[in-house]
Amino acid sequence: MTPTAAPGGTPDEQPGAGLRIDAERNRDRILAAARRLFATEGLGVSMAAVAREAGVGKATLSRRFATRDELVDAVFADRMDGYAAAVATALADPDPWRGFTGYVHTVCAMQAADRGFADVLTMTFPAAKALEKRRAEAYHGFLELIARAKGTGHLREDFTDRDMPILLMANAGVVNAAGDAAPDAWQRLVAHMLRSYANPAAPLPPMPDAPAPTALYRAMVRLTRPGTDRGSEGH
Repeated sequence: MTPTAAPGGTPDEQPGAGLRIDAERNRDRILAAARRLFATEGLGVSMAAVAREAGVGKATLSRRFATRDELVDAVFADRMDGYAAAVATALADPDPWRGFTGYVHTVCAMQAADRGFADVLTMTFPAAKALEKRRAEAYHGFLELIARAKGTGHLREDFTDRDMPILLMANAGVVNAAGDAAPDAWQRLVAHMLRSYANPAAPLPPMPDAPAPTALYRAMVRLTRPGTDRGSEGH
């Protein structure tokens, strides 16, 4: 006998049999849909929008992911692995200052590549246990990275671990505001911030070019149109 679907959902479980193949497919579709929407629109996307994008009912979504935190945890697990790995790579660099500047640029580039991840790095999700565990691991590695970079004499003594969240908040704002109109604007921000963290004579990567005036204008126009999707400029 075929199981009956809940209203708005799809049949996806058999008592005592674990997840059926169609349930696994539903989960994969939900994750793929959430990744697409979070990457382009940020974490403000509703759970209902994720269900529509995945082609499943809200009841099915709720069975797979009871809360937004659970969905965020699953969607960004690999990206948080990459975030933690970035610290390990920086600590492995024989030049601690180069490791520090490389880490800052890498993390900000991860934000720029995924609007949802830009939000994740500036928010906390207490119920997303795996995600928060990886964040804590990255944080402790970053503390060591700061100490090593200061030991080279290149990182200012008044730099603290709290300056990184400030940078990430600022970078998320630039990424979200500039969109596809000025997609590389974040690199200019990061370069300026690294210069503010450095002692005189510290070696630094070249300063990227500023965005073209027309690109910044399109970004500012974009900000006057709430709800305008990234990539829609000029259409």
